[in-house]
Amino acid sequence: MTRKDIYPRLGAIMCEVFDLDSVDINDTTTADDIPEWDSLSHIQLVVAVEKAFGIKFSSREIMRWQNVGELADSVIAKIG
Repeated sequence: MTRKDIYPRLGAIMCEVFDLDSVDINDTTTADDIPEWDSLSHIQLVVAVEKAFGIKFSSREIMRWQNVGELADSVIAKIG
């Protein structure tokens, strides 16, 4: 699976978690770019991504993410 495949799925997950009609994400998107993205919704996002892709992230991985690109990199690394 490539980044091109992952971004539409991540966008759909974010729309659901953040209760948005649409969201435009890229490698540099951060929580600062999406007002609905707070600490609670971040946890919900992580759980939703894990469920959608059938993977689990460690706390260390989650704490290292600085943007959506790094989240996508983690997903790619987990699913191969």
